[in-house]
Amino acid sequence: MSEEKQIKEAVKEHYSAIAEGGSCGCGDASCCGGGDPMQAAEMIGYNVAELQDIPKEAVLGLGCGTPVAYVGLKPGETVLDLGSGGGIDAFLAAKKVGASGRVIGVDMNEFMIKRAKQAATKYGFENVEFRLGEIESLPVEDSTVDAIISNCVINLSTDKPRVFSEAKRVLKPGGRITVSDIVTEGKLPEAIRKDLAAWASCVGGALPQEEYLGDIKAAGLGKIRILEEAVYESENPDLNGKVKSITVEAYKP
Repeated sequence: MSEEKQIKEAVKEHYSAIAEGGSCGCGDASCCGGGDPMQAAEMIGYNVAELQDIPKEAVLGLGCGTPVAYVGLKPGETVLDLGSGGGIDAFLAAKKVGASGRVIGVDMNEFMIKRAKQAATKYGFENVEFRLGEIESLPVEDSTVDAIISNCVINLSTDKPRVFSEAKRVLKPGGRITVSDIVTEGKLPEAIRKDLAAWASCVGGALPQEEYLGDIKAAGLGKIRILEEAVYESENPDLNGKVKSITVEAYKP
């Protein structure tokens, strides 16, 4: 099995366990708060009052930011959530775009898609749909999306340039992408980059910030701006002060 397939299988296995178990199992990982999912979501920065208006099954304690809070959604817009997981950001977006809007969540994990679809049906979210697919090859038509959001997912991809290229493809001209993700200050040790558990917990695949922003620019997206950032502390001296979350926006010309 190739290294890329090994990484993908490790990521799938990790998040399948979370989808079936109902809470974040990342422990010390950057992409989740750990413990009680609602408390973890609050620590990440989610508005607890807004979370009361979406399915509780969607709150898994995952993420490293709150892209919906920054993307400036308007009623009637079409939104795409890359790596939608249990659906927390998709459901929050659905509330903001209203009945005249539309939200599409894409995730490669069958268990996450099943969980999110069940929640949408149970709570009557008719303006949200969840599609099984990979963010490197989106099951979405060209130039059909007003806004893209993603929360601590692109770092899990082994082909980040392809992800941003796909984002540009599906955005309408003038459309925007707002992403919260994990990046690094400088390169991580090779042992961590090859550690499958580190990949699944949002660290091993994280790029240096400059490289990450460079991939966005190379995809043809412009007006790139960092909206928020936070450095994580770690007991691992190889990681302490080198891993951080950023929320970044960019636009399709």
